[in-house]
Amino acid sequence: MTQKCSIIEHDGIVENTSNGSVTVKIISVSACSACHAKGFCSLSEMKEKTVIVPGLYDVNHGDNVIIRMKKSMGYKALFLGYILPMILFIAALVTLGLVSKSEITTGLGAIAVLVLYYIILRFFRKTIDSKFTFTLKV
Repeated sequence: MTQKCSIIEHDGIVENTSNGSVTVKIISVSACSACHAKGFCSLSEMKEKTVIVPGLYDVNHGDNVIIRMKKSMGYKALFLGYILPMILFIAALVTLGLVSKSEITTGLGAIAVLVLYYIILRFFRKTIDSKFTFTLKV
C-alpha cells in the first residue's frame, strides 16, 4: 500500500471482469503496519479483501493493478462506522440515565439505540456504497 497526498492506494490482482465493473482481490502486506493511515483503513487488518470497482478497464484475470480511493472516503467510513455510533451510544446513556432510575433500562436502551443505528445503516447501504468509489490504476 502506498499513499500520495489525498489518495490511498492498494495493490491488487484482478479476479474477474464483467460489464461495467472489475473485481479485484487485495492482499495486505507487512508494509501496512508502517503506514500512518492504517488506523483509518480496514484493509490493513485483513489478509484478503475483494473490492468491486465500477467502470470499464482494459484488464484481464490475473493482472496486477492498483486500487485508488480518496483519503476523505476513509474518514467518512471511520465516522459512520465508529465515531457516530459512539456519540449516539454515549448520548443515549446520558439521556436514559437522567430519565430512568434503572441501570438495566439505561444500558439496554443504549444498546437498542446502537442496534437501531446499524439497522438503519444496513438499510441505506446501497446509497452509502454509491458514495464510496474506487478507481483502478493499471
